[in-house]
Amino acid sequence: MRKVVGSVTVEEKNEIQALFERRNGLNELAKILTVENTELYEKLVKDMGETGTKFQNWWNRMSSKYQWESIEGGNWEIDFETCEIYLIKP
Repeated sequence: MRKVVGSVTVEEKNEIQALFERRNGLNELAKILTVENTELYEKLVKDMGETGTKFQNWWNRMSSKYQWESIEGGNWEIDFETCEIYLIKP
């Protein structure tokens, strides 16, 4: 089930969209990068960790700011077109 629980500003949406796209790009790079390229591999692992932390921190900040409804086992998603936040229920 999907339910609208709030929205964010365009600036806030742009921030999470950039992190979302970066995270996806890093995940794609991880699929083709081999451990043999140690230096690049270490940079990738570090960047993935930092990006993942920033991504989660954004959700934590926004949920605290806007007090979105939540549910055990559920998660939020953003519609990049409308800036609306959806609660996805299992």
